[in-house]
Amino acid sequence: MKDYKRKNYMILAENFYLNNNKLKAIEFYKKALSYKGEKSGTILLLFNIAVIYDELDMIEESINTYNKIIEIDNENFEAFYNLGLIEESLGNPENALEYYMRVADINPKYSKAYYNIATIVDDMGDRKKALEYYYKVIELEPEDYITYNNIGSLYEEFGDYDKALEMISKSVEINADFYKSLFNMGVVYTRLGNHKKAIEYYQKAKELNPEYYYIYLNMSAIYIADKMYNMSIEVLTEGIRNNPKAHDLYYNRACCYSVLGNEKKAIWDIRTALLLSPNLIEWVARDKDFQSLYKSEEFKKIIDGYLDNRKD
Repeated sequence: MKDYKRKNYMILAENFYLNNNKLKAIEFYKKALSYKGEKSGTILLLFNIAVIYDELDMIEESINTYNKIIEIDNENFEAFYNLGLIEESLGNPENALEYYMRVADINPKYSKAYYNIATIVDDMGDRKKALEYYYKVIELEPEDYITYNNIGSLYEEFGDYDKALEMISKSVEINADFYKSLFNMGVVYTRLGNHKKAIEYYQKAKELNPEYYYIYLNMSAIYIADKMYNMSIEVLTEGIRNNPKAHDLYYNRACCYSVLGNEKKAIWDIRTALLLSPNLIEWVARDKDFQSLYKSEEFKKIIDGYLDNRKD
């Protein structure tokens, strides 16, 4: 009879949740908990409550609920994993790392834990340790194209471009529609000095994600290096249409306009870039691409105005 009541309250809770009445769902899940049942059922109820608390941004309550699960079962890797996710969202990577390490100890085949460990230690600056954990991921998930891409990016940072190409190519082979891999292929080919191949991959990445402004930035840098300033302006203008708040795109376009002697357009782009990111003034003040503007009174006023404000 008690088991029937527990199930009945669970059904009511689920209905309230489906109708987006999450607080009422929690209330009925707790009523279900007031009736004894199997350990696995109790843990499931607590998981449902913890997840809903998290969805409602009631973080402390969610944490407390996951800890209740761990009190019942201190080998419950999913509870530790979710606590890690919460700590990451709170900006506590060290705490999150401890939870993910605990997950890996309990369940060495849980690839998500290794992936999250890798991203955290990478952010902490330990690239080699990150690589070690990313390799653990692909041992368990050989079709994980995102991890192959991340490994390739690390090799690119190490300057091992052959290995970078190998790993990122594997990512593209698994999923040809992942824009980040195509973008990173462009990065590696740029490093190798193969601008034609780099542009080819950037174009493919752009077709998949036209809002990723680094694509336009990197393409423009290639065209600038090759002194193809009009091509750079064309790409940057397209990028600005898709990313109107990307200050770097305005900055690079201003450089191109300045080199081509178009003072009016260069000044307009400089002003826009500085409105979006005032700290760029340090770059504007010393960038030799703006040599053609040195005699411009308007340019001098911009420099002096922003530098004076920084002194204040």
